[in-house]
Amino acid sequence: MRPGAPRAPTLRDALRYWWKLGWISFGGPAGQIGIMHNDLVDRLHWISERRFLHALNYCMVLPGPEAQQLATYIGWLMHRTWGGIAAGALFVLPSLFVLIGLSWAYMAYGHVPAIAGVLYGIKPAVTAIVLHAAWRIGSRTLASPALWVLAASAFVAIFAFEVPFPAIVLSAGAIGMLGGKLAPSQFTTSGGHAANEAPHAPAVIDDDTPTPAHARFHVWRLATVIGVGLALWGGTLGFLAYTFGGSAALTQMGWFFTKAALITFGGAYAVLPYVVQGAVGSFGWLTPSQMIDGLALGETTPGPLIMVVAFVGFVGGWIKQLFGPEHLFLAGATAAAVVTWFTFLPSFVFILAGGPMVESTHGQLKFTAPLTAITAAVVGVILNLAIFFAYHVLWPEGFAARFDVVSALIGIAAAVALLRYGVGVIPVILSSAGAGLVFTLIRGA
Repeated sequence: MRPGAPRAPTLRDALRYWWKLGWISFGGPAGQIGIMHNDLVDRLHWISERRFLHALNYCMVLPGPEAQQLATYIGWLMHRTWGGIAAGALFVLPSLFVLIGLSWAYMAYGHVPAIAGVLYGIKPAVTAIVLHAAWRIGSRTLASPALWVLAASAFVAIFAFEVPFPAIVLSAGAIGMLGGKLAPSQFTTSGGHAANEAPHAPAVIDDDTPTPAHARFHVWRLATVIGVGLALWGGTLGFLAYTFGGSAALTQMGWFFTKAALITFGGAYAVLPYVVQGAVGSFGWLTPSQMIDGLALGETTPGPLIMVVAFVGFVGGWIKQLFGPEHLFLAGATAAAVVTWFTFLPSFVFILAGGPMVESTHGQLKFTAPLTAITAAVVGVILNLAIFFAYHVLWPEGFAARFDVVSALIGIAAAVALLRYGVGVIPVILSSAGAGLVFTLIRGA
């Protein structure tokens, strides 16, 4: 530990923080990563900038929700396996509770003008939050001209040519691998203007902090994690098939969302077409209109955006009346929990199995250069996501229809508050929700 480093957090300190983070993690993966960076790197000094980005680089490569995986990784690094499991679970549970409650209200009572007004105001704020997070991560990651070019190229590739996200990741990794050999100074986050910054404050897990014993790679540990993960997955799916039948909705949900979890490269929006095709088209768990409403709820609740699958599960369980017409809430809540389990189980396995290998590579350019290049490319992808949000918020009925001036004003105000004045995410969300509610009530009066 460097002189002056803060006291290492106890497991109780960490659990308290992860639980709080689960309730305030608005803004999608970019916003959530921004919150964690501000708290863990800048404010609490639990982990250094370089170690944080190194972990983030790995999580960006994996399928699944990268913000939840990053929380799991840091929790594991600080407090071993159970620390990682607790961090990842506490990051997800609040959003599961909130979405079960909102899904029940949605199915039981339908739309209420006040709720519609709150959602109306939050949507442009979420757009501003994603844009702010892209700027924040990009300003710390794009430390050389080559990384700027990669970010711009990734944006053009996904925006103009709709190149699949996995192809962007693989291409960026290959470029980083080659660039790390031919022009190593261009593929490190410590290059460029970052090298001229003042030394960072000491952190609990600093740049030169040795890898703790539990985070060192051992083949038997890797085999154990993979074996336990497969046993949990197979045991749960087998229990559902044995109890309800192989063709039952809960069993189908388990298998379908396992596949969805393994192709979730690029966040929730990258896998949504697959979810819509299966949940709406193949299985009939919900209608297209309900899917759109669920996406709006997922955008405006804390936690990973992929938690929209909990809404899909709840509505599917409710509609299919899994336990009879008198137990609709129980059916919906059970289906939401099943879907969440199968969606997130692979993420825990990826982190606990791969974390020791990643820790053995920090500071080694031949490993970090490809990951740095991937992170640079992801900045461009996040910018594309912000534009995607902006289009659907400002032109909700398409370019041929009217431009939503009020949403634009709310979004601009939120962006100015975040970028110019450093206002926190929660005040921005609450203020925007209030503005949307007031406007909706005045318009309906």
